[in-house]
Amino acid sequence: MTDLDLLYTDVEDDLRNVVRTVLAAHCDPVAVTALYDGDRSLVESLWKNIAVDLGLAGLLVPEDRGGAGASAREAAVVLEELGRFAAPVPFLTSAVVATTVLLDTDGPLLGQVAAGERTAALVTPLSMSAHGAFPTVSLGPDGLTGRITSVAGALEADVLLVPVSVADVIAVYAVSAEHADITPVISLDMTRQLADITFDAVAGEQIVSDGESSVRRALEAGTALLASEQYGVARWCLDETVAYLKERRQFGRVVGGFQAIKHRLADLYTAVESANAAARYAAAALAADDADTLVAASVAQAFCGDLAVLAGEEAVQLHGGMGMTWEHPAHLYLKRAKADQIAFGTGGVHRSRLADLLDIPGPR
Repeated sequence: MTDLDLLYTDVEDDLRNVVRTVLAAHCDPVAVTALYDGDRSLVESLWKNIAVDLGLAGLLVPEDRGGAGASAREAAVVLEELGRFAAPVPFLTSAVVATTVLLDTDGPLLGQVAAGERTAALVTPLSMSAHGAFPTVSLGPDGLTGRITSVAGALEADVLLVPVSVADVIAVYAVSAEHADITPVISLDMTRQLADITFDAVAGEQIVSDGESSVRRALEAGTALLASEQYGVARWCLDETVAYLKERRQFGRVVGGFQAIKHRLADLYTAVESANAAARYAAAALAADDADTLVAASVAQAFCGDLAVLAGEEAVQLHGGMGMTWEHPAHLYLKRAKADQIAFGTGGVHRSRLADLLDIPGPR
């Protein structure tokens, strides 16, 4: 294990400012809420702002392959801001998870995804952890056949990266999204809507012949970096709640001045700061390919997933009756936090994994 610097660099701070400025201009909470009424017009335009205008679709892609040549640290900063705005873009699913698989390929698809010309999605359930058995489809004489449910990012994808059982190995095939039957699922978090995907004798191109390690590495990257999004969600909930309680008056006093409220906010603040440290360590370890990456990712996910939900609950409750309304954006963050809590494995799954990684004996 190496010493990892968890402090934000000047480059990362500049990147954060740019992303925040774009999101503030283009990701209005009213437009995000409209997704729950079926209006997804914001998704395509906002993704163009992020992927093409800012060039962030290729953030993790080396420069000699058409990308920005950045690392997981920079991707984590982007995800913090996307979480802060509950932004409905497929950065995590395409620019992180799918791109990690494509880094093991030689074809033109990686460059197309990096340029924002195409968007990709790995066809695994969002709840799938990196160390569990993941579903595959079969390869027959007429093409790929099978069904995989609860896939994130598929509705925005042009190309699907499909794990396929071939003899005794798992290969990865690229399939045009228009050739698959993609059925949207009403999801708790409609800013990252899930879909069930059916393949019925569909043609595909093999891009990784022995792809199990590629898929697991991609899911591991998603696990580590999702924590940064969860931290961004929690940070928004804390900041907005504190700002509100400094202005809201009850019984002739500012509500934030009541001791019981101060204690709740203090507890939440320390937990959010701890989440920042856990998420930063996971991102830094991933960027450095550190030997502690697996442990760091599971620690971050076990802690940040539950903390983001707590922050969302506190935001709703401490905003009082207004926090319960459809018009206030607090519900967007609670839904995102609750959906993220089971993404890439629940906190319980990661705590069990930590016991194995650290050789901690179970109860006798």
